[in-house]
Amino acid sequence: MKVAFIAPAYPPEQANFTRGLAEVGAHVIGIGNQPASHLPGRVRRRLGEYLQVDNLFDEAAATETIVKALRGRGIDRVESNWEPVVLLAARIRERLEIPGMSRDTVLGFRDKQLMKERLVAAGLRVPHSFRATSTKAAQEAAERIGLPLIVKPIAGAGSADTYRCDDQAAIDEALHKTKHVPEISVEEFVDGEEFTYDTVCINGQPAFESVAQYFPRPLDFRTNEWISPYQVVYRDPYRKDLQAGVKLGRAVLKALGMGTGFTHMEWYRKADGEVVFGEIGCRNGGGHFADMMNWSNDFDIFREWARSICWHSFEAEAQRRYHVGMVFKRAEGEGKIAAVHGMDRVLARWGGHVVANELLPVGTPRRNWKQTLLSDGFVAFRHPRLDVVNTIAKDVISGVRMVAR
Repeated sequence: MKVAFIAPAYPPEQANFTRGLAEVGAHVIGIGNQPASHLPGRVRRRLGEYLQVDNLFDEAAATETIVKALRGRGIDRVESNWEPVVLLAARIRERLEIPGMSRDTVLGFRDKQLMKERLVAAGLRVPHSFRATSTKAAQEAAERIGLPLIVKPIAGAGSADTYRCDDQAAIDEALHKTKHVPEISVEEFVDGEEFTYDTVCINGQPAFESVAQYFPRPLDFRTNEWISPYQVVYRDPYRKDLQAGVKLGRAVLKALGMGTGFTHMEWYRKADGEVVFGEIGCRNGGGHFADMMNWSNDFDIFREWARSICWHSFEAEAQRRYHVGMVFKRAEGEGKIAAVHGMDRVLARWGGHVVANELLPVGTPRRNWKQTLLSDGFVAFRHPRLDVVNTIAKDVISGVRMVAR
């Protein structure tokens, strides 16, 4: 099995997907824009070959370079789990006539407006929205939707360049801040709790499903530095109160023609119980969701994704043993981390349940909290009881302080 894997080392969790491919017996051809010598050693040793491309984001030029290098090589799969290049992977598959999702299908997971149009056609509830490529079109869309509303990129990821607008001044400011975005979506703001529905699919059928929840909603913690974002992967995604979201997720996969691979969907539950689709990508979720699934189930989701891609098989059994929580911390002040207060106490009390303590060490420069959910590090923990996980989360949120100067 020869697998061309685009972006085998970035974002950092992609190194584990590269490992997974190698461990299930694939000959992995890595494709990236950095020299092979710049790849981490744990990635280089998993690759059978490596192809450097000048610019992965010039889809037409990158396609020509990659197709020329791979044609006639007996390539079986072309894959990527990095949002900006999933369309590139699909285009190369089509040119090489390799099995996998078509570019048109993948576009339904990448273009947020097209995504919603296809789901509306399938009778699913999505936020009302319009595509806009000019300020005038955006203002007209805002008038039709009404307040409050959301302005965000058509082809974005996560909550980058996403703004809630409660009045005309906020709309004007959001449109100014998104001038660099070629196309935006102006859409209804859905007031409710926000969840994820994550899967590994084989020929469109979920071989594994997981549900997580954000506290607070990403739009809130992306715009307020003082918040310590918290997310939890639920032990049992089939709980009664989550079933409507799982049902919606399965319908979305069918409507968009999902093939084989990872999916990451966000959905809302309103106060009256109605569930509303948010958005979906045909790739893994960021923010260490894949690691959290591993800690919840005591298996290796990276290897099982690879097995699904290569052999259309998912062999690991989901143990469903633990709820897994993760809190991201943001330091007070600017500069370098000068002190971390309270973590020793948390470890003394909850250390048996902490599975990762990745807070930045003293002396490390702060990260830009606006550009990464990881902020200045995270603490992850697990327990069979949700109330215990939530208690640990509260302790980390309120009892751990990071100071920078």
